[in-house]
This record gives sequence, structure tokens and C-alpha cells, in this order.
Amino acid sequence: MNKFTAPEHWHADLFTQAPFEHLEELFTLSQHADWPAFEWLNAQQDQQHNRQVVFTPNSELEGETLYYEEIIAQTNRIPTRENNWHDFFGALIWCLFPQTKSLLNQLHMQEIAEHGLKQRSKKRNALTLFDECGVVLAVPDMSWQTALRAHQWQEVFYEYSAMWHHNLLPFVFGHANYEMLTKPFIGLTGKVVCIEVDEAFYHLPLALQYRHLDKQLANMIEQQGLLDNNKQMSPLPLLGIPQWYQGQQDLAFYNDTDYFRPKRHKATNKDTQ
Repeated sequence: MNKFTAPEHWHADLFTQAPFEHLEELFTLSQHADWPAFEWLNAQQDQQHNRQVVFTPNSELEGETLYYEEIIAQTNRIPTRENNWHDFFGALIWCLFPQTKSLLNQLHMQEIAEHGLKQRSKKRNALTLFDECGVVLAVPDMSWQTALRAHQWQEVFYEYSAMWHHNLLPFVFGHANYEMLTKPFIGLTGKVVCIEVDEAFYHLPLALQYRHLDKQLANMIEQQGLLDNNKQMSPLPLLGIPQWYQGQQDLAFYNDTDYFRPKRHKATNKDTQ
């Protein structure tokens, strides 16, 4: 596979595509003719009632000797590369999931204090993986998590396609997911965490849905050890989500086992003899 390279320039038409529907609804990004200014980016926290950090151009931090997570923890500034999709989406995730993003930073700092900067613990690996590739799926019951962990792709994506965006609501957390969705490719896979929601959740405005999930997610991470390791996350082929692939999502598409991989079963003693 060729190395992924995001588009060099701003593309407002991206935000008319289904994977970016939430960002368009909350930030109306398609109205921008060029990269939004830092003043605009920082103002979005106020609009979401989430002002916690300041997105700061990398050029203003050239002499900084602190590590990335240390800068955030000690100064409340987020080093942000100008005209960069990865960092732009990262800033928007801070606006949408401020409680969880702040908690991830705190947990990184705890792990660094215990293990140092060079030795990455299982927990730091899990924190980073979810930060980059995480997807929160709001579900009416946790049977959907069981089906996803069992890689029942045809059932979840194809047979129940009508439930997506109605009863099964995907919320992108990983900013790397958004970056790669600017030039989507077969193989693009996130790491999903399911959160059970009640009927009232589906009737909330989108911004309040994010606020609810942010609170729930932070609690699951802090109180239930969700990201103590990678085991509670499972793969989610992002282009399998109905409407998120521009090609035909027919049964043949979901039969591609190179992308929609079957669950690998652990070898038993009998299998290895």
C-alpha cells in the first residue's frame, strides 16, 4: 500500500461528504474558502461552551523544549501546525470532546511520570491508538458491540444498513480517521468503542449528543479502565459504514475478506498438535 498523503490544500467540498456530516452541521466548514484562521478555531470552543485550551501555531513554539503532552499539561496550549489536516481535525475533536481529551492528556502525564518519555506502556499505547483512530458508536443495546467484536460485518453493515444514522450513530474521535477520510482507501479502519444510549439521546441536538458522549466516555476511561490496554477496542472498517463509501456497498463489497476480515480464532492445544 502506498503511504497515505493528505490533500495539500483546503477542500471545502469535502464537508458535503457523509463522513464529515457532523463537522459540517456544527462548524459549517464548507463555507470557508481557505484554511480557517486560528482566531476562528479558538472561538469554536466558546460556541461549544468548551473553552479549555488555546490552539497555538507551531511557529510560536519553536523554542519550546517540553514534550507535546507536557506543553498541553503545563501551558494549556495545543501545538498546531498551520494548514495541516491532521492538526486541524485534532483541534475540532478538542472542541467536541474536551473532557475526554483533557483526561487523555492527564493520563499520558501520569504514565510519563511513572515510565518516562522513552518507554511507552500498554496504557499509553492504548491512549494514543484511541486518540488517533477511535470511533464512538452510540447503540441502543450492547449486542451490537458483541456483533462487531465477532466481525459480523455483513449482518451489522449490510443486513441492518437502515439502522445506521438512526439507531446506530457513529461519532469520530480519532483525528487521524478524519485526515485519512479526506482521501479514503479500502483498508481504512478505526477502533470502535460502543456506548449504550437511551431513546432520549436520539432526540437531542447534535451538540448535546457530543456533550453526553464526552461525559460517558471520560467516565468509562477514568472509572472503568476502558483504555488501560487495547483489549476493549475492536476494529471498525470505516468504509463499511453505510453512506461512508462512494462506491457501491452491495453484498459483494462486504464479501471482500481482505478488508472485512473474519474473526481469527485462537488456536487450541488440539489445533497445534
